[in-house]
Amino acid sequence: MLRRAADPDSAAVADVWLRSYTAALPTVVRAHSDDEVRHYFREVVVPSQETWVAEADGAVVGMMVLDGDMLSQLYLDPDWRGRGIGDRFVALAKERCPDGLGLWTFQVITPAHRFYERHGFVAVEYTDGSANEEREPDVRYEWRSRAADVPGHGG
Repeated sequence: MLRRAADPDSAAVADVWLRSYTAALPTVVRAHSDDEVRHYFREVVVPSQETWVAEADGAVVGMMVLDGDMLSQLYLDPDWRGRGIGDRFVALAKERCPDGLGLWTFQVITPAHRFYERHGFVAVEYTDGSANEEREPDVRYEWRSRAADVPGHGG
């Protein structure tokens, strides 16, 4: 089940982020400690950004954050990958932002590239990572609905 996150979910959201980041990015040095990550999700992300959770068996197993037209976070508990939750999150993000979405991901995460490209995202910019906290080369993806490209229909 996908639902909007509430303040009491912030610890579970942060824990999913931490587990997923550790599993998906073993070579990328995190810029913040576990406690700093938990504080950020509790004080900034969940209260002030459009945060969604995937819940299964009463536990949060995935999280997605929309910040305007940016899909700024999408992380799944490693044990729950490959079960369609990411697909459902992307469909929800497109529904919430029908004129288009952008996102950043690290270049080293090739499974993420395949995932987003399968959902119609196109790589539009590659960087050397000098502008992100981790100093890790990244790539910016964009998705635009076909309706947004038609005059008189958005965009």
